[in-house]
Amino acid sequence: MDEREAKLGFTPQKENVYNKLLPYAEDLDSESNELLAEIKAHLGRTVQVRDVKTGAVHWINQLVKYIRLYGFKFSKEDHISFIKLLFELVTAPDLEMSLVQKFASVLISLLKKRALLSREDLVLPWKPLHKLLESVLYSQYEHHGMQLFPPNIENVLKNLVRVARAYFPADSTQEMLDEWRPLMCPFDVTILKAMSYFEMFLPTVLPPEEHAKGFKLWFDEFMNFYESSHNTPSWEGHLVILFARLANHTIGYIDWNPYIPKIFTRFLRSLSLPVGTSIVQVCRTRVGYDIDVVVLWMVSMLGGGTITQEHLDQLFQALESYYHPSNHGKWSLRLLQFLSKLPATLVKRLHRERHKKPTWEPTIPESHKLTDAEVTKFVESMKTVTFLAMFGKAGSNDAGTAMHNLAILRPELIIPTLLEKLYPAMETLTEPHRLTSTLNCIVSVSRSMLRNPKWYPEGPSHVLPILNLSLPGIDSNDFRKSLMTFQLMSTFASLVPLVDCSEAPQYRTDLTDVEKELCSATAQFEDFVLQFLDRIFALIENSAREHTSRMDSLSHERLNAQEAMLEIGLSSTISALLQQCSDALYQSALQKLFRFVATSVFEIRVAGKFVSDLCRAAAKANSKEALKLFVPHFSRNIKHLTENEDVQKEEHLDDELLWNLLLLSEVVRCEGQCLLVYKEELLQVLRSTLHLTCKQGYELSGNLLRYCLKVLTLIYTTDYRSIKEDWNRPLQDYLAVRDWGKPGKLDDLGLQWHIPSAEEKAFATELLETFLVPELERLVKFAQGEAMSREELKKTLGIVNHCLVGAGSLLAPLSGETINMVLSLVPMKRFMYSCGYKDSINIKGKDIRQMITDVVRQVLAYMMSSHEDDTKSLFLIIRIYTSLLFYNGALKEEFDTRWKSFHMVKRAMANKLVGEKQHMRALLVDRIMLQHEWRVVNRTDKTFTDLHKAMFSDLLSLSVSRYSEVRIQAQRVLSQGFLFFTYSYKLLLPDILKNLKEDPDIPHHQFKGALYVILGTQKRCLATKRNWDVISEVWPAIVQAQHSEKPSVQKLIEDLGDKIDKNFETTAISIKIPDKCVEAAGQLLSNGSQPTPKAQAATCDEIDMGLKEEEKRNQHYLEVYHKLCDTLTELVENGNLMWKFSQLAMELMLMLIRHDTPLPSRSVRMYVQNMVDETLMVRKLSTVAVSALLKQQKRSHKMIEMNPYEVSHTAPPTDSNVVLPGVRPDNKWLCYDSADVPDTKEKWESTVFVEKTHWGYYSWPKSMKIYAPSQDQPKLSRNREELSEGEKAIYDCFSDQTFIDKLIGFLSLEEEKGKDKFSTKNYTLLKGLFRNFDVAFLHLLRPHLERLVADTKHDTHESSQRCAAEMVAGLIRGSKHWDFERASSMWQWLLPVVKTAVGNMAVESVSAWGTCFATISESRDPRKLYPIMELVMDSPLSGEGGSFNDASRLYVLQGALAQQEWRVPQLLHRLLDYIQPHLMHPYKNVRDRLGSVLTSIFLFDYPLPHGTAPDSPQRAKFIEEILPKLIMLRDMKEQDQASGKTNHVIDKKKVPDETDAALLVEENGGAGAMETESGAEVTRPENGDSERKTAIKLCKSVMKWLQGNVNRTNYTLPPELFKLLPIIAPLESVMNDDDLKRECSVTMACMAQSYVDSTNVPTALQTIKEVAGLSSWHARASILSYIQVMVFGNLFIFQDPKYKEEIRELVLHLLCDDQLEVREVAAVTLGGFLHCGYLTMNKDLLSHFEKLSSTKLKKRKRTSVEPPSIESLLKRHAGVLGMSACVQAYPYDVPEFMPQVLMDLSDHLDDPQPIQMTVKKTLSDFRRTHYDNWQDHKQKFTDDQLVVLTDLLVSPNYYA
Repeated sequence: MDEREAKLGFTPQKENVYNKLLPYAEDLDSESNELLAEIKAHLGRTVQVRDVKTGAVHWINQLVKYIRLYGFKFSKEDHISFIKLLFELVTAPDLEMSLVQKFASVLISLLKKRALLSREDLVLPWKPLHKLLESVLYSQYEHHGMQLFPPNIENVLKNLVRVARAYFPADSTQEMLDEWRPLMCPFDVTILKAMSYFEMFLPTVLPPEEHAKGFKLWFDEFMNFYESSHNTPSWEGHLVILFARLANHTIGYIDWNPYIPKIFTRFLRSLSLPVGTSIVQVCRTRVGYDIDVVVLWMVSMLGGGTITQEHLDQLFQALESYYHPSNHGKWSLRLLQFLSKLPATLVKRLHRERHKKPTWEPTIPESHKLTDAEVTKFVESMKTVTFLAMFGKAGSNDAGTAMHNLAILRPELIIPTLLEKLYPAMETLTEPHRLTSTLNCIVSVSRSMLRNPKWYPEGPSHVLPILNLSLPGIDSNDFRKSLMTFQLMSTFASLVPLVDCSEAPQYRTDLTDVEKELCSATAQFEDFVLQFLDRIFALIENSAREHTSRMDSLSHERLNAQEAMLEIGLSSTISALLQQCSDALYQSALQKLFRFVATSVFEIRVAGKFVSDLCRAAAKANSKEALKLFVPHFSRNIKHLTENEDVQKEEHLDDELLWNLLLLSEVVRCEGQCLLVYKEELLQVLRSTLHLTCKQGYELSGNLLRYCLKVLTLIYTTDYRSIKEDWNRPLQDYLAVRDWGKPGKLDDLGLQWHIPSAEEKAFATELLETFLVPELERLVKFAQGEAMSREELKKTLGIVNHCLVGAGSLLAPLSGETINMVLSLVPMKRFMYSCGYKDSINIKGKDIRQMITDVVRQVLAYMMSSHEDDTKSLFLIIRIYTSLLFYNGALKEEFDTRWKSFHMVKRAMANKLVGEKQHMRALLVDRIMLQHEWRVVNRTDKTFTDLHKAMFSDLLSLSVSRYSEVRIQAQRVLSQGFLFFTYSYKLLLPDILKNLKEDPDIPHHQFKGALYVILGTQKRCLATKRNWDVISEVWPAIVQAQHSEKPSVQKLIEDLGDKIDKNFETTAISIKIPDKCVEAAGQLLSNGSQPTPKAQAATCDEIDMGLKEEEKRNQHYLEVYHKLCDTLTELVENGNLMWKFSQLAMELMLMLIRHDTPLPSRSVRMYVQNMVDETLMVRKLSTVAVSALLKQQKRSHKMIEMNPYEVSHTAPPTDSNVVLPGVRPDNKWLCYDSADVPDTKEKWESTVFVEKTHWGYYSWPKSMKIYAPSQDQPKLSRNREELSEGEKAIYDCFSDQTFIDKLIGFLSLEEEKGKDKFSTKNYTLLKGLFRNFDVAFLHLLRPHLERLVADTKHDTHESSQRCAAEMVAGLIRGSKHWDFERASSMWQWLLPVVKTAVGNMAVESVSAWGTCFATISESRDPRKLYPIMELVMDSPLSGEGGSFNDASRLYVLQGALAQQEWRVPQLLHRLLDYIQPHLMHPYKNVRDRLGSVLTSIFLFDYPLPHGTAPDSPQRAKFIEEILPKLIMLRDMKEQDQASGKTNHVIDKKKVPDETDAALLVEENGGAGAMETESGAEVTRPENGDSERKTAIKLCKSVMKWLQGNVNRTNYTLPPELFKLLPIIAPLESVMNDDDLKRECSVTMACMAQSYVDSTNVPTALQTIKEVAGLSSWHARASILSYIQVMVFGNLFIFQDPKYKEEIRELVLHLLCDDQLEVREVAAVTLGGFLHCGYLTMNKDLLSHFEKLSSTKLKKRKRTSVEPPSIESLLKRHAGVLGMSACVQAYPYDVPEFMPQVLMDLSDHLDDPQPIQMTVKKTLSDFRRTHYDNWQDHKQKFTDDQLVVLTDLLVSPNYYA
């Protein structure tokens, strides 16, 4: 422990390093100890006395502020105590969620820095966090609106788990697996829950010795799971995140090689890139991988001999053309993210390996650390695509970020290439986009370029050429180019001292050659700076506005957006340049600037603003020298121009005076000490200009006064140069070029601070005495009634505000008698933070802030009574109030803006490889200044006094002023005040609400203003405070505020309602703090760590008193809650409210329905009665409310434990980590068996019902809970006396026949024609009724249901059927706990009703019934639902009602069975057997549905690794059965297909007409498209023809099934499906059946896009060869497109050389095909493979093509008609196509072989067709794709080749 730590009394965990560099650092240790002692004491005590909502929140806020100011400046013991206390608070049961969110956020920040606490120091249990997360993520009350969570709670809690999991105990992995494995049923939505929990909770930061208890328990199992699902199911993303995190934390401990091809393939597929030229592109709807996660995974797998780098090379080669600027699509954004994030992640990893300080976390083994050679390989693999992306349409920012990180790694590979692109771009004028992109990237690599002696020593020599060449970029006509140029210049200027070292070689002998060259180049600095100024002057002259109105004030006519950005660019560039100049260079620049300023006069809006920025920058860089020139000059001019008395009275001053005033006011913004010399001049200027009549004049003068005061009184840094050394020393002592790009060192920054001296304070006081006091005296007289013009008043108030803001840092804060706004059992102290301002200034002993307050309040009171229409003066008063209340030297808004921009610069310029805060010195100085500013922002202790209250009352009276502009300004400040002084709104609430009363004395503007004050700003609103006392006053007041008919007020009330609706959070009525929290608080107070808490732990009496207070508080809240409910109900019931306000009251009450406190029965009755109100909105509200109330009244049902192994009479497994997913002996009893259904009471009671579908499939939970038998459940059929008061209210209404009739009448009304859907709200209501009251109302509802089902009237059918579907679903779901008698009697009458309903389905109602059956079946034991299961299985394709009804019945059946998943294999077998004969159904809609049903049937044929064989139907067997029926389609005669180039004439009589679109409309209105067998009756074609048609229909059904696989199954393309490919491929060309063609194309596209498992590749290739050998040329052509898409989509799985050879052979074989179209497609496919790098270009391939292309064609004589031999023509064409493919494979560059290939091709221009055509097309494509960069490309050709090429590519002149 060093001396300082001994003084502190502890070793700080990690304190804020910037504090020690502040000028008042010596005061901070004692201050921080004092604060920490207070925080520990009061935070501990407040939790001990159970005052959490006010006390604990207050003290935790103080802790947050302490951490923000001091970092973790506390001992390890305190750190752990804070964490444990907050952990107990966060996991306290039933704590208000907004408090949980607050505490969790602080806990996250305490746990974030993992290195500070090891697993030995801290252990946190995981189960309380899981319980908390479960209650939020899967809340059963939230969708009823009974729990309203804070908007961000989910993310906060997930982040908490992420930071806490490193501290879960070693055994937690096994516990988690036991807990969540049973949820891993791959067909159920619960797998998503399981995987998201695993991803969040599983700990991966474990020491190697604990790996066996960690990832080794689950890695193989999860990896198998990942590999077995091929279709990106929704849970895969979570698994990928888990694997990426694991890879990152266990580098070197897992061999990823076996998995890498699959990982890369899946990533490539997730990008959804379009492949090939096919018209049909299948879009996969599943989400892509998160790019951040993928890059982390890839980077973590690099090194240690893995094959990751090879795969990255292949990946970038495959993606190259997608990065090309001419290819832009929806994929571009994700590709660019990948590009920018990959190198950043590698830099992070290298930092961890090479530079990070070792901590307790496991280190990477030496064998797996990245070597320099591996890093070089990585950079090389990314280089090409990065340079392509640089010019993309999406802008160069992502490429710039990538280059920034790549240049950190290997500058010598990136920067020279970038410079090669930059220099030509700077010299050309025609491509501005190219220039701005390269400039952007150069800025990104600037630091790497300047300081990398190891890898790139010649970098600095490019700085001056770049700066000189960039000067023309400052162009007033090209705004974007100018901005980029400014950015480039300011970046280089802030890194390079502009010192002329050209004479250094004469004085020094220690220079290297590079340094000598650099020194001689620095002579150009002066020229550069002066030329730069010339350019800027030209820019300013061009920017001057011609005509400006002089009537407005300065603030009125703002710069437009472009001018404003240009101004920022200009001022930051000139500041950086002048700051970095040596004295000599500065003097030259200053003289030039002074000459320009002294000889010009511009308007002051734009050009003047720009010039003033230049002057300010000069003054800031060297105050002494600049002021010496500027101040006397401007003062003289102003004195001369104001000598004439008339000037004072002129309303419009000439530009010269304004110009001088503007520049003087900006020049004084420099170091305060230097102003003292010019005190008299400045006083004289102020005296002569502060009272000018011209508005612009006195505003500029006021600015001058404000800036003078600011620079005299503030503490600020004065030196932002890139190094602290004095660079004006002799060259033999110091060489500036060695410090180019040098980072700042925190320990040796050499900071220079301006601290106000006594002289400066005296000058500031003199300024205030001279200018403030007289104005205050004038204002006092004005307030006493003395006349003053409005202009004078504005001027005077303006001067007061300027003085107040200027000297605010040295004015004492407002004082008065403190008001306590909230009761708490511990003191609610806040602290004053020291920030260097030791003593405040005053005038003759009087407190200045107090003086101003007293005077301005008098003025306001006088103005409100007699001058309320002087709004501009009132604006100024509001501004003064803002400064009085909040300004103490810095404003939070300004700080936040600077903080944001600081972080942007830091991110852009940081070197993350080295870390260690190796930032530029200017950035570090800025950060320290921000640290000081943050202390200033927080320096007051925010004590609320009687004076504050009086000022708030003033602001409130302004907030309800007659003038809307005044109201708006005042409301904004008041809202800010409420936020600044916590709880202060309570004091004003009575006054605010008073204005809402209906009272003739309260004018409309006060009423409206009060509403706006309640509405607040952004999310803050007085009506959503989490305080029952406040809500109980505000809500009734809003509801009764109905006495204005004005549309604006009505809109305001609506906004208020919306805001409450969106932002109200459930506020706790009862908060009970558990003893664990009290113990943790005691631990904080007694852990023995320094500093000792300021107060003792609470005594037993105090703790008991706290308990009593807690009970008292909870009781009070409950009473207030009941009172509020009663008040709102009374208001609704008494009928005095307008409909809109009555509705608002009901909406507000809806938010008061809670999960933990029953709603008073009067309110329940009100809602139930309103269910039959005439107004739709009221009915809707009431329905939602009653649904929630039924949920609230739901009685809990008893659960008992069950042992599945006893039920199934099997033995439990010995090892819980060995799982056998699937149907096993121990879970088979859960499956449905038609022969054994519980149809008697004995069977019913002996059956063990398990409702949730996922239980048992993967594994059983440790403790399996099921519902107890019905006799142990809450009593059914209760009479009225047994009901609670709330239940009676519902019972009474629903027992009334009239009420029910009305209700059902309303529920079955059509709301919006054709838009009504199955309503979950209505269904939930009905379900709740049957669940809570079982059969009590069934006799009243039954007749309605029967009537609705039978309704087939055209106008009411849809709504009646929808309502009936809701009732059926509600009834069956609500009967879950009914006993056998009730259930069986229900089924008895319900089944015929449902049967009728299914028979009466129409187009509009089919989706409602589908939803109904799916809802009934979801999470219900199929054995309990056996009647409905048998009903839907009963001959769905009976043909009754036509094809529409057949398809609808299948749809309904599908919904019911799909929800049962794996538990109904018997029904699936039955269904498959039933539908198989119908697959050739004549109607298309039925066939489409059958295809979908097949997908559902085979969904469960899913081979899970280590799983059991499925019980459900299997695809392989099905395909074996249907193949013989389809085989005849395989060799369809060519004439049945699209004829090739030969024109076959088809005899119409022999081929029957296949019209697929004859529409048969049947009696019942059902229509179905059917293949009509037209001609079958007449000519009786041969049997084979009819068979073929049947086969085609079967094939269409099968293809629908294959298409359905793409998005619905986990295993899209099992090996058996390839058998269908030879059948489908030839059908794509059938001429006279468009539907068949379309289905074939889509199916082929779906299959090609599918993931091919590595084990299935041989099967796939074998099948493809088979298709390529078919007689149909169409099949051969389509299989080539198929291969292209399949290989790209599975690129890394097809990398085996054996597979590559097979594919190459196949493509080359088809390149010589007889059919021209096949050859052409083969050439395109070959080009594609070469382009994406799958096949490599080599000499063998080229010579093969050359040999083919030189096949001799028999020369024919001119007279001969004989064509050349077909065989030789084919070979020759194949060779030419091959060469063409080689050219087409490189659309954006010219490899060395290409010139010769083009020459060879040109020799074939005179060959016969189709060779000639191919050559022409190739040459024209070459010209098109290489046109943009032709200047670069043509370098690759010899002169002779260029001549030939030009002849070929330039079309001959028409007139030649």
